[in-house]
Amino acid sequence: MKHKTLFLILLLLTAVLLCLPDSASCGQSGILRFAMDAKDMEMLDPHFAAESQDRSVAEMMFSRLLRCKPGHPEEIEPDLAENIPDPEMISGGRQLWTFHLRKGVMFHPGPMTEPYELTPDDVVFSLQKTFKSVNPIYAGDYSGMSVEKKKDDDYTVSIILEKPISRSLFMPRITTYSGGFIVSKRAIETMGYEQFKISPVGTGPFMFESLEPGEKISLKAYPQYFRGCPALEGVEILFMPDIAKREAGLKAGRLDLIDGIADTRWIEKMEQLPDIAVDPDIAVDLEGIGETVMLHFNTSIHPFDDIRIRRAVAYTLRRESFAEAFGTRVVENIYAPVPAQYLTGGLKTEKVREFGLDYAANPEKAKKLMAEAGYPQGFPLEIVTSERQTYRKYYESMKAQLAAIGIECKLRAVIHSSMHSLIRQDANPLVIYIAWRPDADAVLTRFFHSDATVKTGRRPDANFSHYTGADKLIEAARAEVNPEKQIKLWTYAQLKILDHSIAYPIHYLKPVHARRRSLDLGYSSVTSPAFYPLITEKSRKVRIEK
Repeated sequence: MKHKTLFLILLLLTAVLLCLPDSASCGQSGILRFAMDAKDMEMLDPHFAAESQDRSVAEMMFSRLLRCKPGHPEEIEPDLAENIPDPEMISGGRQLWTFHLRKGVMFHPGPMTEPYELTPDDVVFSLQKTFKSVNPIYAGDYSGMSVEKKKDDDYTVSIILEKPISRSLFMPRITTYSGGFIVSKRAIETMGYEQFKISPVGTGPFMFESLEPGEKISLKAYPQYFRGCPALEGVEILFMPDIAKREAGLKAGRLDLIDGIADTRWIEKMEQLPDIAVDPDIAVDLEGIGETVMLHFNTSIHPFDDIRIRRAVAYTLRRESFAEAFGTRVVENIYAPVPAQYLTGGLKTEKVREFGLDYAANPEKAKKLMAEAGYPQGFPLEIVTSERQTYRKYYESMKAQLAAIGIECKLRAVIHSSMHSLIRQDANPLVIYIAWRPDADAVLTRFFHSDATVKTGRRPDANFSHYTGADKLIEAARAEVNPEKQIKLWTYAQLKILDHSIAYPIHYLKPVHARRRSLDLGYSSVTSPAFYPLITEKSRKVRIEK
C-alpha cells in the first residue's frame, strides 16, 4: 500500500513538472546587444513610436489586444485579448467590436508602482489616450472611435465606431499601429506622464531598466510575462550611428544585432568579402516587403503650384538612377502611391502605364515644360534632408538628376527628428518620404487627404502636397464595406493623384539588419511584416558548432 501511495505521488509530481514552463531556459540565454543607427531615443511612450527604431523598442515592452503572429504576418492572433471578435451593428448604425481580456496578465513594476493585473481600465485609458491626444500622425485613423468597459465585468472592453468600416481597415489599427499599444494607467497617474516617457511600464516580455541618454537603453526579462519567461536575460539597445563601429562590434562579437545599410554592396560585403573567407558567424536579414519611398510636390510653394513644373520634374527623374545608390537587392520600382504588390487596394503598374502616368523619362519633354512655365534656365531650390544615409542618398540622387533641367538643389542635412519637424512646417518644396502604412486607406488618408495637410489641416499629418482633389474618393472608399467597390475607389483616387502630378512614387525599400548566427530570433525574419527585428520571449542566443 505504501509503495502504491508513493508511486501515485511521484506520478502526480511528474505531471505537475511537465506542465510548468521551462525554467531552465528562463533568462539563461544572456543579454542581447542591439546597435541601432540612431543618436538617441528621447521618447519611450509607445504611442509616439513612429520610427522603426522606436517601434522595435516598444514591441519589446508593450502588448496590444491583437498582434500579427511573429513570422506569419498574414495571421492575426490574440495578444492581451482572448478572442478575435466579429463586429456587431448596434443602435444608430454604429459598429461594435467586443474584446475579452486574458486573465492574469501582469504589468511590469514601475518606479512608483508594483506589478498588478491588467484591467479594462488600462485598456480604456490607453485607447482613449490614442483616440484623443496621441501623436497626430495616428490620431486621424482613430476618429469616430470610442472605447468602454462592460459593467460588472472585469475582463471585457468594447470599441465602438460611429461609422462602420471593413475588417481590413479596423484590424491594423489594433494590431500594427502604435496607437494599439496598451500602457499602465496606474503608472502614468502615479509618476506623471513626463516620467513615464523616460521610464515606461507595459506588459511585454521585457521591462524597462535604465536609459543613458545618447548611449543606450537597458531592458531586462520580465519573469511574469504571460507568454512565459523570456529566454534572454535582457536587451541592451545601443545608439551607434557610425556604421563602421556597428560592423566592428558585430564582427568582434561585442554586438549580436545591428542596423545595416540598405545597399546591395554592403550586403555582399558582409556576406562574402572579396578575397577573404566568408564569416560563417554573420547573417544578413532583409525584413518584410519594404517601406515605400515617394516624392511629394509641395503645391503651396511656387513654382510647384504649376503642374507643368511638377511634370517636368517627373519626366526628368529615373527610378533606375535612384536605384544605383542601393542596388537591386534592396529596392524595387513602384509606380503608384499604393503599389499592387505592396498592399490590398493597390494600383497595378500596367494600369498606371496604360494612362501614361508612369512618367517614363523624357528629357526633351521636361525641358519643353520648363520653358512653357517660364523657367527655361531652371531655378534654385533649398532643401532640408535627414543626416541618415538612406535619405541623403535619395536627395543627392534627385539633386544630380534635376541639374539636367537647370533645377539646382542646395541640400542641408539636419538630424532626423529635425527633418521631420521642418518638412511639417513646409520647409521643403520637394519632400522625399520613406514610410510604411498598413493599408491603402492609411496611405491615401495620411498623405493625400486635406485633413492631413501639414500646418493647415484639421489633423495635420503628412499631406506635404497640400492636395485636396481626392478627398471625396478617399472618404467614399473608407465608408465602403464592399471590398470590390472599395478597391475601385482607391484605384480612382490614385489615378487622380498621379494625373495631377501630386506625387512621384519611386521604390519600396527593404530595411537591412545583420546579426550573429548565434542569435535565434525565434521566427523567420524573412517573412516578418515589421521593418525591424522582433525580439520576443522566444529570441535567444545559442551555441554555434564550428
